[in-house]
Amino acid sequence: MEDPPLDRLACLAGRSWRASPLPGGLTNRNFRVTTTAAGPALDLVVRWALGDAALLGIDRDAEAANTTTAGETGVGARVVEYRPDLSLLVITFLEGRVLADRDFGDPGVLSRAAAATARLHAGPRFEGDFDMATRQAAYLRTVRAKGYWLPSGYSDHAADWASVCAALRATAPPSVPCNNDLLAANFIDDGARTHLIDYEYSGNNDACFELGNTATECGFGAEQVEAYVEAYFGAPTRADLARVRLQMLASAYGWSLWGFIQAAASPIEFDFRGWGCERYEKAAAGFGGPHLGRLLAEVTGG
Repeated sequence: MEDPPLDRLACLAGRSWRASPLPGGLTNRNFRVTTTAAGPALDLVVRWALGDAALLGIDRDAEAANTTTAGETGVGARVVEYRPDLSLLVITFLEGRVLADRDFGDPGVLSRAAAATARLHAGPRFEGDFDMATRQAAYLRTVRAKGYWLPSGYSDHAADWASVCAALRATAPPSVPCNNDLLAANFIDDGARTHLIDYEYSGNNDACFELGNTATECGFGAEQVEAYVEAYFGAPTRADLARVRLQMLASAYGWSLWGFIQAAASPIEFDFRGWGCERYEKAAAGFGGPHLGRLLAEVTGG
């Protein structure tokens, strides 16, 4: 695969620098770039966007703007340069450890992650809004229009999905600025503070979607979900916890379609179909499990 046009970045002009690839990234390639001479040393991460952003509902301009906002509030990395013509976004390198799912078993990590999420939500509003019901419908139209593979039972859950969406919509709290993609690898933890990265899907949304997305992406058990919700809210109600659990279901059902689209369209070598199926199976288990009716009642006060 070709290399990104780093030599065309203004922040590197007239400098000697070296670049090394960073792991991760399912819609981009990431590079750490450090300067070696000429002026103050720079330690940067360059995100090189790949694939069809429109197909996945990504607004690169909004991503850059919201990354800037998160950086200015201290929750994310600071934006150094944005070159949409080159599909490059340059941010400062954040010291710390990229989290893995197992790290959330540490109560300190869990608490710092919840605190970072709360800081983001308390900050300035983002450009654009995000709603998984709307996103899921758009992804499903894309899958069907293009004839992409879909699990045979996906649409069997349409009625339950409609009930979940209706319950969440009827009781929706005011939206807050959300990352909307806080899987483990988008938390950078230095042992004292956690930062949040990757704002491709950012937009104003229900805070409980953010919590539910992390909980399902990181494979939280029931006790971990409760601990995370408590760390975020302080004193959550039963409706708060039920809302997060329903948003876990929404996250898994909606993002599974993202995986099936990527399986057909992405230039990146990765098992996107398997990734999508893992999330679909979580959603199917939730729709078919014994707790859906209770969660719907607890959210709506029924």
